[in-house]
Amino acid sequence: MGIFQRLFRWGKSEVNDTLDSLEDPVKMTAEGIRELEKKLDDSIKALAQVKASCVTAKNELDRAKQESVDYENKAMMFLKAVELGKMEQAEADKLATQCLEKKSQKVQQLPVLEANYKKYQGAVDKLEDSVKVLKTNIDKWKSESKMLKARAKVAEATANVNKQLAGIDSSDTIAMLEKMKEKVDQQEALADSYLEIASDTNERDIDSALKSIGGSVQAQSDLAALKAKMSETKAIESKVDEAKAIADASVSELDNLKKKMAEKQPVENAQEASRPMQQADQSPLE
Repeated sequence: MGIFQRLFRWGKSEVNDTLDSLEDPVKMTAEGIRELEKKLDDSIKALAQVKASCVTAKNELDRAKQESVDYENKAMMFLKAVELGKMEQAEADKLATQCLEKKSQKVQQLPVLEANYKKYQGAVDKLEDSVKVLKTNIDKWKSESKMLKARAKVAEATANVNKQLAGIDSSDTIAMLEKMKEKVDQQEALADSYLEIASDTNERDIDSALKSIGGSVQAQSDLAALKAKMSETKAIESKVDEAKAIADASVSELDNLKKKMAEKQPVENAQEASRPMQQADQSPLE
């Protein structure tokens, strides 16, 4: 395969990978989840702002209610001051009337403040529900995304394996493998031939050495066996000669003993013969 064909195949592969990555549903899903998380952050910030407004409206409503009660109490205190003789009736009526007017103003504000508070409270409730739903969905989609990523990897790996097993787009690879196999077979055959040549050379060197010292392997073996046999024969003969020498020595010693006994016998006979004569000569003396 030429270098330009390889470059073309590589470029084609890179383009396909780029297109696949652009349309990768797993990556698109991850991007969508990131956008939803950003929206969730924005929703939480908006919820915090609406809650702050709701708290402000609640405080204004409570303060207006308390002020209306306070103004009514102040009016009653002015009237009691008249009863205790601490204040003139006209002045007390004037001050009590002013307090009641301010109470009336606060009471008139209460419906507006209460409606404003309820509006903010409704918005808070809706935003909290939306944030909860969004959080739940994001968590669910994250879990599904992880599972889909795993399934996508398994599916991709399975597809690649099945693709290779089916022989799709593998003709060039198989051809290269066959070529590599052929080259390896040639190298192994060459190595075996070198080994065989080396073995033949060593065998010839051994045979030559044996011939130079006088014979083949079989001849050398026969010669060693003959030498061993001769050694055994010599050992047997040596034992026989030793036994014969011992026997000859025993016979010679026996002959000498017999000779000594034969020489000693006449002397003993003469001594036996002289004993009666000696006894006869000694008897008259006694």
